[in-house]
Amino acid sequence: MTGPLVPFREVVLKVHSRCDLACDHCYIYEHADHSWRTRPKTISDEAIAWTARRLAEHAATHSLPSVSVILHGGEPLLAGPDRLRRVCAELTRALAPVTALDLRIHTNGVQLSPRYLDVFEAYDVKVGISLDGDRAANDRHRRFADGRSSHPQVLRAVDLLHSDRYRHLDLGLLCTIDIENDPVAVYDALTALDPPRVDFLLPHATWENPPPRPDGSPTAYAAWILAAFDRWNSQGRPVPVRLFESVLSTLAGGPSLTESLGLAPTDLVVIETDGTLEQVDSLKSAYDGAAATGFDVFHHSFDDVAAHPGVRARQLGLDGVGDTCRGCPVVRSCGGGLYPHRYRADNGFDNPSVYCADLEALVRGIEDRTAAALAAPAVTDPDALTAEQHDLTRVLLARLNSEVAEHGGDDRWTEAWELAGLVERDRPDALDHVVAHPYTRTWLLTALDALRAHRADGLGLARQLARYVAAAVVRGGLDTPVRITWNGRFMNLPTLGTVRVESPGRLEVRATGDGGFLVRSGAGEKHVAAPAEPGTGWLPVRAVEGLTVDDHDWCRGCYGIPTDGPLDGRRFADWADRLTRALALLRHAGIPRLEHLTTLTPLTGTRPAVGRHGLGALGVPFEGTPEDLARALLRGHRRARLRALLDITDLYALDGAWTHPSPWHQRPVPVSVLLAETDQRVGLAAYEPGHADHLGRALGTLENAAELTAGGKLLVSGLRKEAENGR
Repeated sequence: MTGPLVPFREVVLKVHSRCDLACDHCYIYEHADHSWRTRPKTISDEAIAWTARRLAEHAATHSLPSVSVILHGGEPLLAGPDRLRRVCAELTRALAPVTALDLRIHTNGVQLSPRYLDVFEAYDVKVGISLDGDRAANDRHRRFADGRSSHPQVLRAVDLLHSDRYRHLDLGLLCTIDIENDPVAVYDALTALDPPRVDFLLPHATWENPPPRPDGSPTAYAAWILAAFDRWNSQGRPVPVRLFESVLSTLAGGPSLTESLGLAPTDLVVIETDGTLEQVDSLKSAYDGAAATGFDVFHHSFDDVAAHPGVRARQLGLDGVGDTCRGCPVVRSCGGGLYPHRYRADNGFDNPSVYCADLEALVRGIEDRTAAALAAPAVTDPDALTAEQHDLTRVLLARLNSEVAEHGGDDRWTEAWELAGLVERDRPDALDHVVAHPYTRTWLLTALDALRAHRADGLGLARQLARYVAAAVVRGGLDTPVRITWNGRFMNLPTLGTVRVESPGRLEVRATGDGGFLVRSGAGEKHVAAPAEPGTGWLPVRAVEGLTVDDHDWCRGCYGIPTDGPLDGRRFADWADRLTRALALLRHAGIPRLEHLTTLTPLTGTRPAVGRHGLGALGVPFEGTPEDLARALLRGHRRARLRALLDITDLYALDGAWTHPSPWHQRPVPVSVLLAETDQRVGLAAYEPGHADHLGRALGTLENAAELTAGGKLLVSGLRKEAENGR
């Protein structure tokens, strides 16, 4: 197994190895491993000290910003408040100089009292309590050895934890699922206690000892969980439920939030009461000794455990699941299930989870219920895409302001920023028009990169804000002077055009009453009568059928392909004629408009390009017939729309972890490539039907791709409808 070690950020510290309950579903006492019988009941001072030392070394070695230590058992409260205080004090003393310490304890709550909570308050120990629902549900498994119910004591513990003094220590409730309990009644009983969080756990089981299924249904656990999910969802999700939120996160392209699901590498190690270092505790449900590593805190470091083959096997992500799971569309959400649940005696853990059918039904069930809400509205709503792209540019502008401030501020920036605020107040439409210009995004990203890299030109790039404010002032007809420092001979006012500067240096731009503007410099004053009309020393932006042709904004060089222009009158007329005929060809093919397209820039070469800019711009070849340009417009438009979507939402995750057969490539390709090419060909097929060949096969592959998020699947669904309607 290759790759760097994954450091442990979570430690389960067993402070007591016995329990005061006799829960019949407990993986420690009721499953295959019986190592608890030979271990001391309570952790020793020596084991505590070595644990603290090893953990501090590990945190320092890997520069960990924080580590979490969960005090566990058996029942950890049986260690007593004095022993728990000793544990907390030793860990705090060793780790405080090195990293932030997050202390937690997981308890059945039976012994909880102010004596314990005072200790926990002193060391900020968060408290999680196990509770399986109402009294009937809890009493199925969580009883004392003599059969008495533990439910009243647990409720008293929850009430005590929720008192004003201790409420800040409440970590939430953990519930082990029993499908014979009513899921809605269990959920209602837990949420009625107003916990900060609820977590549902599948009971530990393997292929050798499968979970009970009284009705024989292979998806009984999924049905139980989905019933609780429906209740939670219908109530507006009043409390975080980690299992539900983890599935929702992965469906949207985010990380798993629990070890029991998803592909995130494990970063947990267990320390027993005798100082033994073990793998995740739930492995005890597989076979006797399954969690053992042969290491202990007295003689070994945490890095020794991190290199153990059993630990590394749970850090491989997608490579750590079998072929069956790797090819499953929901594996990114379920991750093959909890590692111990894959165990079978004849081949170890190289299997799907014993809950495989349940996990698939659960993921698909949550997806079916929430796909529309999980997907960004921009996936299906062009207006939403426009709005979100505009918001993104505004966010970048605010970040640039913060970045300038972090570099000590700048008087010229501050002056332009304050003027922008005045324009926002008096003519917000004028400022919006300039901010929405696609190449405004290019300037913002270039300036941010320069400042973050501490380049010498960083502040100079940021000061270009004044040009954008000046353009908004002119557009709004505001009698507000804008001072600009410009050292070139030609100055571009974004969205308006380029003016010849007679005397570079400190300039002033001011709107005039005739729709034009003045440029004052050391050489005097230049009056541009109307930005829409060319004149001496003035080249306005031009248009073709309502589309802006921007062939002189300095930010247009963002395509990775040389731009052509500025175009003289003859060349512009030639290109405009061919563009006009190309657009007519598209209309004739039933494509009346290219959504979002606002700005065209001529490029050298023969292919369209999408650059580092906001929504609406497209680099289009200067050369080519109207037919060539029609195809270039379509292809580029599709690429630009897909890139704009990816700017604001995740359409896929783990791109490159899988490869897929493509009808247009000899070798399999990542999902990003297949999606982009399929999207383009769907668009081109509306113009030239030959591009529809193989679309059905490509769409079918995408529909079963594990990488796609809910938004990605919604996009592919829309592509299929578009392709079928175009037939």
